[in-house]
Amino acid sequence: MPKAKLRAATVGGSADDIESAFYQALRQGDIDKLMACWADEDEVVCVHPGGPRLVGTGAIRAAFESMFANGTIQVHEHSVRKIESLTSVVHNVVERVELLLPDGPKHASVVATNVYHRTPQGWRMVAHHASPGTPEALQEGQDAPQVLH
Repeated sequence: MPKAKLRAATVGGSADDIESAFYQALRQGDIDKLMACWADEDEVVCVHPGGPRLVGTGAIRAAFESMFANGTIQVHEHSVRKIESLTSVVHNVVERVELLLPDGPKHASVVATNVYHRTPQGWRMVAHHASPGTPEALQEGQDAPQVLH
């Protein structure tokens, strides 16, 4: 599959900045801003809840374009857990997604793992893997303070 054309992200220099831009692009339905968050690599991967593994920016772009054809995705991340090193960062987040159903809006939880690498263009997403969450995950909301001894 040919590489999709990516443009440089206009966000700052951290994985946190890229993650913020990614979720903002979902909420705005902005495919160009969303794809600017991804690394320009053949092996980037994305898995949506219950969906197949999408490999490469072309497949990922096509999936998000299809989703945006139905409107924006009202998603808000919380309960972020981070593992950081010099050249890679892993975030595990709970996403609160608003679903518009015939009987009104409902909220669902999705548990996602986002992986970022430091590239020549700055930090970029290389993997987004999302799975259905639980009702308890929606209730987490506030992260418990962590104390190091």
